[in-house]
Amino acid sequence: MGLIINTLKNYQYRHLNVRLIVWVAALTVLGINVIASATDSSSFEQRQVLGMTLGIFVMLIMGIVSYKFVLRFYWLFYTINLALLIWVKLAGASRKGATRWITFGGFQLQPSEFTKIFLIIFFAMFLYKYKDKINTLPVLAGTVILFLIPLLLVLKQPDLSTSIVITLIFCTILFSAGLSYKIIGGVFAVAIPVAIVLVYLIMQPNQKILEKYQYNRIIGFYDENNEVAARISYQQNNSIMAIGSGGLWGKGLNNNTTTSVKNGNYISEPQTDFIFCIVGEELGFVGTTGVIVLLALIVLESILVGIHAADMAGALLCYGFAALVAFQSFINICVVTKMIPNTGLPLPFVSYGLSSLLSLYMGVGIVLNVSLQRKKIM
Repeated sequence: MGLIINTLKNYQYRHLNVRLIVWVAALTVLGINVIASATDSSSFEQRQVLGMTLGIFVMLIMGIVSYKFVLRFYWLFYTINLALLIWVKLAGASRKGATRWITFGGFQLQPSEFTKIFLIIFFAMFLYKYKDKINTLPVLAGTVILFLIPLLLVLKQPDLSTSIVITLIFCTILFSAGLSYKIIGGVFAVAIPVAIVLVYLIMQPNQKILEKYQYNRIIGFYDENNEVAARISYQQNNSIMAIGSGGLWGKGLNNNTTTSVKNGNYISEPQTDFIFCIVGEELGFVGTTGVIVLLALIVLESILVGIHAADMAGALLCYGFAALVAFQSFINICVVTKMIPNTGLPLPFVSYGLSSLLSLYMGVGIVLNVSLQRKKIM
C-alpha cells in the first residue's frame, strides 16, 4: 500500500494530458449519437453507452497504475493474447463466414481488438529490454517470430484487415525502437519484388492465397462489370452516395427524409464499419471534417506524450497507440470513400463495438499514465 501511495505522490499531475481525454470523450459521444441515428433499435446506443462507461473505468485504472508496473507483466499479456486467439480458433462464434468472437459474461468479445493493445504492451517492453541489440540477427529474428504467431492466428479467423493494422503497428514500434535504416532498406529491396509477384498470383482466377470473399472484394473494387463484383461494390457505392448527399451541413441526425440513403436501408449494419458515411449524410462535410480532426488530435496528443516519455518503453507505448488510431482510421475512411477495396474495420471511438471501445480506452489510459511520468528536464 505504501508503494502505491508513493507512486501516486510522484506523479506529475500538472502534465496530465486533459486534452486527450476531451478529444476522446467528444468523439465517443458523437459516435453514440450517430449510432442512435443510424439504427432503429435503442439497444445499440445503450450498449455503446455501456461500453463508454466501462471504457472510462478501464481508462482510470490504466491511468492510475504505473505503466512501468504494467510492463513487468509483458509476457503475461502475450500469453493471455495467445490463449484468447486459440480460444477463438477452438470454440469461437462464427458470423458471416468468419470466426472472430467468444462469448463471455453474456457479451460477445472480439479478442483480435485486444490483440492490438496487448502486442503494443509486449513489444514496447521487449524492444526496450533489448534496445542495445535491436539490430542483431538473434533479436530481430526472435521479434519477428513472436509477432508472426499471433498474426497468423488472427489471419486464420480470417481477419485480413485487422492483420494489416497489427502489422503496421508492429512496424511503427520496431522503427521507433531504433531499427537500422540499412535493415529497413534491405527489407524494402526484398519486399517490393515479392509484393509484385504476390499481387500477380492473387489476381489469378484460381489463386489459393486469399479467401474467396477477399478475392471478390479486390475484383469488385476495379471491375464493376463483373456480376459478383457489382454485389461486392454495392455497399461502397451507396456509401459514397450517402456522403455526397449530405452536402455541407448534412440532413440532420434522426432525419426522416425519403431521399436518405440510410433511411432506405441501402447500407447494411451502418452502425459498424460504415458509420463514417452516416456522419457524412447526416452531419455533412462539417461533421466528417470534425471526426477526422478529432482523430488527428488524438494521434497528435499521443505522439507528443511519447516524445516527453520518461523512457523508451513509455514512448513506444504512445507511438504504438498513435499508430493504431491513425492507421485504422485511415483504412476505414478510405474504404467508406471507396479509395481502397472493402475491408471490415471499425472507426476508432465512433463505430459500434464493445471490444473495440474497451481496448481503445485501455490504450488511452496507458498514454495518460505515461504523461504523468514524463521525463524531467535537468
